[in-house]
Amino acid sequence: MGIALTKSLVKEELQRFKAAKEEGNIEDVKAKIMKDMELLNNTTLHIAITGDSGSGKSSLVNALREMTDEEKDSAPTGEIEMTKDKQSYKHPKFPQVTLWDLPGIGTPNFKADEYLKQVNFRQYDFFIIASGERFTENDVKLACEIKEMKKKFYYVRTKMDVSISNNKKRKNFSEEKTLQEIRNYCIQRLRGTGEHSPRVFLISRWHLNNYEFPLLVKALEEDLDALKRHVLIMALPTFSKEVIKKKENAMSDLIWKLSLLSCTVGAIPIPGLSLACDIGILVSTMRKIFNCFGLDAESLRRLGERVGKPVDELKSARKKFQGVDTLTKEFVIDYLQKSVAWITVSTVELVLDFVPVVGSVVGGGASFVTTYYMLKNFLSDAVEDAQNVLAKVCEKKE
Repeated sequence: MGIALTKSLVKEELQRFKAAKEEGNIEDVKAKIMKDMELLNNTTLHIAITGDSGSGKSSLVNALREMTDEEKDSAPTGEIEMTKDKQSYKHPKFPQVTLWDLPGIGTPNFKADEYLKQVNFRQYDFFIIASGERFTENDVKLACEIKEMKKKFYYVRTKMDVSISNNKKRKNFSEEKTLQEIRNYCIQRLRGTGEHSPRVFLISRWHLNNYEFPLLVKALEEDLDALKRHVLIMALPTFSKEVIKKKENAMSDLIWKLSLLSCTVGAIPIPGLSLACDIGILVSTMRKIFNCFGLDAESLRRLGERVGKPVDELKSARKKFQGVDTLTKEFVIDYLQKSVAWITVSTVELVLDFVPVVGSVVGGGASFVTTYYMLKNFLSDAVEDAQNVLAKVCEKKE
C-alpha cells in the first residue's frame, strides 16, 4: 500500500528534523511553522479575465473553477455581452482563489481610458485578455495601461477547438500548420495596433490539456511569488500528468512542514495503536490532498458533466479509494490502522536508534516520522488514483 519508505529515507528525514530543531528551541521551530502556515492559509489569488463579447471569458472563468456553463453559480455565458459589470466568482473548493469576469473594454459603460480605474485594477494579481477571434486596438490599450500599473497580463486566444474543427474541412489540413497560422494572425493584429512583442497563448476551455494552456500555467507560475504559486497549483483542474506532478510536489513540501509541526504539538495516540501523532493534522491534510486531486464526489460529478462520462464510471477508476466520497475522521483512523505495519516494525526502532541525535524529543521524532510516513503514503495513493481518473477521462468511447 502506498510508497515504499526505506530506513535510509526515513533517516534522511530525521536528519532534516534534527537540523530544523537545531535552528532554535522547539517552540521557535513551532512558531516559525505556524507563521508560515498562517501566511499560506491567508494568501489569496485574484484573477481578472476580460475581453470582447463572445470571446469566451465567462466560459474560461467556469473552466478554471472546474464548472460547466449550466451549473448553478456559474458565470453566465452567451454570444452577446453578458457581463454588464465586474463579477466575482470564488473557486468552489479553494475559496482563496477568486476569478473576476470583467466587462469588455470599450463598451459604452467602460471606456478604454477609464477602464482600469472603473474595475479597480489594484485588487487583481494578473489579467487575462481573452479573444475568440481577433485582438483589437482596445486590447492593446488595456495591456499598455496594465503595464504602466506594474501588473502582469496575458493574451489568450480562446475557442481553439472550434477553430481547429472548422479548419479540418480544408484540403491538406495540418493541425500544427493551422495553429501557427492562427498564432501569426493574432501576433500580426497586435503588432498592427501597437504591441511590439506580443505573446499569445492558444487555448480551449473544453480541452485544457491541449494546445497552450500548460504554457500559460507555466508563465503564471514563473510570474507569481511562492505563496501565490502554491495557491494556484492547488486550485488548478487536474487535466494532465504534469499538473498532477506539480500538485504532488507542492503537497510534499507542505507535508514536511506539517510533519515537523506535529512533533511540536501534543501527540495523541491513534486508537488501537501504540504510536502517537497529531490526528487533527492528519485528517485536515488528507482532506486537502483528496480535494486537491479532485477525488471527492462533487469534483468527480463536475468532471463527468464536463467530459461527458458517468460519474460512477469515474468513481470506479479510483482503486485506492473505492467507495469513498468524503474523508471522515473514522475513515482516516481506519486508513492509518491498515497502513501502520511498516512503522510498527521499523520506524519506531529507527527513531529509538536515533535517540542520541534526537535527544530529549524522541517522542516528537516518533510523531514526526508517523505523520510524515502516513501523509506521504496517502499522497502516493491519491496521485495514483488521480492518474487512474485522468486515464478514464482520456479513454475514447467505443
